Amino acid sequence: MQNGKLSFWMDRDHLEAPPTASMTADRTCDVAIVGGGLTGLWTAWALAQRDPSLSIAVFEAMDLGFGASGRNGGWLSAKPVGMRQVLQHQGGGRDAVITVERLLEQAMGDVVDILGADAIDAAHGGWLQVARSGSEQHRLESYLDKSRNWGIGDDSLTLLTAEQTRERVAVAGATGALYSPHNYRVDPAKMLFALARLVTGAGVEVYTRSPVSRIRPGALTVGTHHVTARRRIVIATEGYSSRQRDQRRRMLPLNSAMLVTEPLTAAQWAQVGWQQAEGLSGAAHTYFYGQRTADGRIAIGGRGKPYRFRSGFDHLGRVDQHTVSALRSVLTTLFPDTELQPAHAWCGVLGVPRDWTPFIDEDTSAGIIRAGGYAGQGLTASHLAGRIIADLISEPGSELTTLPWVRPAPRNWEPEPLRWIGANSLYRTYAVADWMEHRFGNQRTSRLAVLADTIAGR
Repeated sequence: MQNGKLSFWMDRDHLEAPPTASMTADRTCDVAIVGGGLTGLWTAWALAQRDPSLSIAVFEAMDLGFGASGRNGGWLSAKPVGMRQVLQHQGGGRDAVITVERLLEQAMGDVVDILGADAIDAAHGGWLQVARSGSEQHRLESYLDKSRNWGIGDDSLTLLTAEQTRERVAVAGATGALYSPHNYRVDPAKMLFALARLVTGAGVEVYTRSPVSRIRPGALTVGTHHVTARRRIVIATEGYSSRQRDQRRRMLPLNSAMLVTEPLTAAQWAQVGWQQAEGLSGAAHTYFYGQRTADGRIAIGGRGKPYRFRSGFDHLGRVDQHTVSALRSVLTTLFPDTELQPAHAWCGVLGVPRDWTPFIDEDTSAGIIRAGGYAGQGLTASHLAGRIIADLISEPGSELTTLPWVRPAPRNWEPEPLRWIGANSLYRTYAVADWMEHRFGNQRTSRLAVLADTIAGR
């Protein structure tokens, strides 16, 4: 089994990355974008669409796909991004939150239309969140009730019976599931590279292996070179923002790990029963997420070791053996009658703000915009964020610029060692809560988990 090498998506011989170059001279542009992931590239695309006369340059520290954009689970979904109760207090109230969620649904379809379904292996299957205990079932029912209060109808979210769930995916012990049609299964690396080709084709300069070492109003230092930005600097570094001197506690680089199997045979798929392209996730506190890949594998993900001391990062996606074993155990628990062979495991970080809610923070005096904090929902959210950022630069005062994502960055995470103790202790608390709920047949969420949610701010 392969371990690391960024991800399964990035470690395929037939995958062709678009040509890029490193920064080799001083540069002046209208807009400089730090970070060559989905947020940075969608921002560049949206700006180029609004004003083709703009000169735009993107600076990526490593290669395209090095970060979360090339390592994620491949859910292009319209799931809510961030905490509704946080967003409704940012201005606009409930109506503004509902507007954002409708725009996410639109963005999901727009991404497929813009990039092309075949180019990114997009398959429309919706998403399925499965319960396997009384307490998990209760959480799904409670979430559905809350969603109804936000105006979410049956056409967007519905509760399936155990039998209806097994008709979609034969998850062992399923008691029911929530189903939403608002999700495409995609290939993350193909998606990123298709977008990069579109962006460079629009005249945007994309520099890779060009780390930004200093950011100040109107200027960047890239290696030994100087970049002058006449209009704006956009910082789109997500979980890697902690590497910047004044941003070390702004976002928690939360670790998530994945495992992909060898291709399943027709007989194995018949046992698993996963014949469509639904994104699959669980309702446990230590939840999993996954997809059926375009080449007939199962990709499954979970937290593993959620946080490294002092906002540390993995080494090229390499996963510890304990996490690999945990992911294999998830597969065995879900499909105990099917022998699935692991092919590749990897991990990466996603950016989590202290209030678990995205932000687009514009410092007008410095001409700097910082964006991110999608907490694992970035494939669709990055497209909408890119459009919002482009409007802040080219069409200030537009409807998009009044959305509740446009807000000051939330307060910092706690200093070390409190950050490390808190993040890892909470995850262990959730694991204990899961064990207790299953062991004792609880019909309600464990008080331990409720306490952990309160401390985490979720």
